[in-house]
Amino acid sequence: MQVINLTYPDVTGQIPAGPVVLALGFFDGVHQGHQQVVATARKAAQAQGARLAVMTFDQHPSVVFQKTDPQQVRYLTTIEQKAALMSELDVDLLYVLHFDATVGALPPQVFVDQLIVGLHAETVVAGFDYTYGPASIANMTLLSSYAQGRFDIIEVPKKIDAQAKISSTRIRTALDLGQIDEANELLGYQYETTGLVVHGEARGRTLGFPTANVAHNTNTRVPGIGIYATMVQVGSQWVMGMASVGHNVTFGQDRPITVEIYLLDFIGDIYGQTLVIRWGHRMRGEVKFEDAAGLVTQLKSDEQATRAYYASHPFQAKPRLWSAVAANVHDEED
Repeated sequence: MQVINLTYPDVTGQIPAGPVVLALGFFDGVHQGHQQVVATARKAAQAQGARLAVMTFDQHPSVVFQKTDPQQVRYLTTIEQKAALMSELDVDLLYVLHFDATVGALPPQVFVDQLIVGLHAETVVAGFDYTYGPASIANMTLLSSYAQGRFDIIEVPKKIDAQAKISSTRIRTALDLGQIDEANELLGYQYETTGLVVHGEARGRTLGFPTANVAHNTNTRVPGIGIYATMVQVGSQWVMGMASVGHNVTFGQDRPITVEIYLLDFIGDIYGQTLVIRWGHRMRGEVKFEDAAGLVTQLKSDEQATRAYYASHPFQAKPRLWSAVAANVHDEED
C-alpha cells in the first residue's frame, strides 16, 4: 500500500495516474462500520479493475472548527495504526489530507472538484452520514448534484449490532468506561496503544510483581480504570501482561492515573523502550486493599486469570483484524 500525504491546494502533482474507487471517511479506529465501507469499495474496485483508494484526514476536524487543542484530541488510532489496518484491508492508496482552516472552508463543489474528481475517482464510497462541509449542504444526498455525472456513488448504510449503530463515539465511550471487551467487539480487533517505559516508584518490585510504568502521549485514548489482560510487544517478542490503569489507591489518595504492566515470564531491563499493548480483556475494577499482603494475593489471582484468558483466547500478532471481518473484504454482500 502506498501512503501519500496531501496538503491542499498542492495536491495534483502527487496523484498517481489511473482511475480509482475512492472510500471517504475519517476512519478513527477503522472499526467494523468503517471496514464495511472499505469492503464495499474493494468489491467495486475489483469489479471495475481499478485501484482502491482511501482518503482520510491527519487530524480531527474539531481542531479547526471547535479550536480544540490538537495535543488534547484523543484518537482511537494514530495515522500509522490506521495505515496498518488499511493495508490489511487490501487498500492500494491511502491519501492523508492535512485538515486545516483552508480545507475546512472549501465549498462543497470545490471539495468535490479538486479532492474527489482530482483524485481520479470513478466511484465514491462513503457511509450514509459522511459530510464534506456543513451537513445541511454537503451530505450524501446532495453528492450526486455536485458529482455532475463524473463518478458513481455508493452509499453504505449504518452497521449496527444488537444495540445500536457501531460508531467511533460509541467505542470511545466504552473505552473510557473500561469496557474493553465491548470496544474490541465493535472494532473487530483488539484495541492497541503504544507507550514509553519510564521510571516509576518501583513499588511492584518489592511486592514480587515488578511493573513497567508506561507513559502514553496525550493523543492516546487509554482504557478506563481497571485491571486488564494484555499482550505486550517488547522488541520483536509478544509477552503476556496484566495491566493496571488506576490511581494505586492502596498506597494513598489523590494519586495520578498511571498505566503499569506486569510482564509474565519476562526478565529484562526495558526502561526507555517503546511498548505496543494489545488490550484483551478487563478482569476487574480498581480495589483499595487494607495492606500490601492483600494486594499481593489479588495480583496472584490476576496472574492466573490472565493466563486462563489467553489459554482460551490464543493470541496471534497478525492479522490484526479478526478473520471473519477481514473476509468481508471479499465476501460481504452489498
